[in-house]
Amino acid sequence: MPELPEVETVRRGLERLVLGRTILSVEVKVPKMVKTSYQSFLNELPSQRIQAMRRRGKYLIFDFGQLIMISHLRMEGKYLLFTDQVPTNKHFHLFFKLDDGFTLVYQDVRKFGTFDLLSKNQEEAYFTKKKLGPEPTKKAFKYASFERALMRSDKPIKPLLLDQKLVAGLGNIYVDEVLWAAKVHPETPARELSKAAMKRVHDQTITILQLGIEKGGSTIRTYRNALGEDGTMQDYLRVYGKTGQPCPRCASTIEKIKLGGRGTHLCPHCQKR
Repeated sequence: MPELPEVETVRRGLERLVLGRTILSVEVKVPKMVKTSYQSFLNELPSQRIQAMRRRGKYLIFDFGQLIMISHLRMEGKYLLFTDQVPTNKHFHLFFKLDDGFTLVYQDVRKFGTFDLLSKNQEEAYFTKKKLGPEPTKKAFKYASFERALMRSDKPIKPLLLDQKLVAGLGNIYVDEVLWAAKVHPETPARELSKAAMKRVHDQTITILQLGIEKGGSTIRTYRNALGEDGTMQDYLRVYGKTGQPCPRCASTIEKIKLGGRGTHLCPHCQKR
């Protein structure tokens, strides 16, 4: 699943590829992916010029000025740009014909991706309704409010971080990395963490997600960025996908457990309950 670093890398790629382009026509093969009015989506997108490519958490935002299109890649969504005829592919679901003759195609094997076309003044309400937390930056992600939220919760720390309400952008890969770096067991109830551990989780969230952005995301399974390139963050992962390998900090054997239905990687020595 693309997490914040992967989505930010896609955003940067799209910014290079389609910024300033005008959409001439739209074709949708899977109407259920469009969550707002389907007819409005088809009728209003043609003639819209892409003025900016933005991101909020794991959501891509195509900014047309007065309108925005919010795209959520979910599990396996990706964008491809074709300069000539688009080849036939059963996983190509949305086609945006651009004014330079290129076609931007949305591909999604599982068809889980979503699209919303909104007035720009509805953007804040849209993300407020989804209870999306702050961006994982020093400026936006305030420690005091994070600490208060942890102290009020009995949920295990990993699923709490995954639900996007405390901070936007974390998924399975990066939560495992953050908790390993912070020396916190994923099953620990949030309120049972020491304040020092809470601070480590907060700080490592910022550090690791920013490193992920710098390295272009993790190329694991089907992820590629908008330019068709692989990210390199997988070369910097310390615990995710390392089951049976030695912990880089203490040399104990990395384990994988199930937590909330998610595969979870940890070092049993460094990350004691």
